[in-house]
Amino acid sequence: MGGSSEERAAERIAKPASRPRKPAAAPLPAYRLDEQVGFLMRRAQQRHIAIFQRIMGDDGPTPTQFAAMSKLAGGEEISQNLLGRMTAMDPATIKGVIARLAERGLVERLPDPDDQRRVRVRLSARGLEAMPALIDKAKAITAATLAPLSREEAERLLALLARLD
Repeated sequence: MGGSSEERAAERIAKPASRPRKPAAAPLPAYRLDEQVGFLMRRAQQRHIAIFQRIMGDDGPTPTQFAAMSKLAGGEEISQNLLGRMTAMDPATIKGVIARLAERGLVERLPDPDDQRRVRVRLSARGLEAMPALIDKAKAITAATLAPLSREEAERLLALLARLD
């Protein structure tokens, strides 16, 4: 063995011990986020919500509020739970939506005569009065959302989206 222990220690400091190299990672499979259905649907949803808010205005209903109102537009009373299912909202969400609509005087909450735990809802007179103008705005929102597509493309998109339900 050559050299003193001091020389060997100096050599170790000068030349760090070689570390085993990690094997090269396998190349990842190609994945383009911009081509993924979830990403594209979220972008389309963001565009639609921006159009919705612009056309409905600051004092208009939110998309979930309008969905609830449109299902109540026939004038009938519906249980809050059923309304939630009809509008694809969980019980907590529909409860909050109805509370906010009630605060604005657009819906009425009524006890269910057959089940005291159940709440029934209907549009108030003010809500019914507001619906024709809101429906006109909703039609404009749909037209603006689908404007980049031809009529045939829009019909096909709506049919395909309905199949994903």
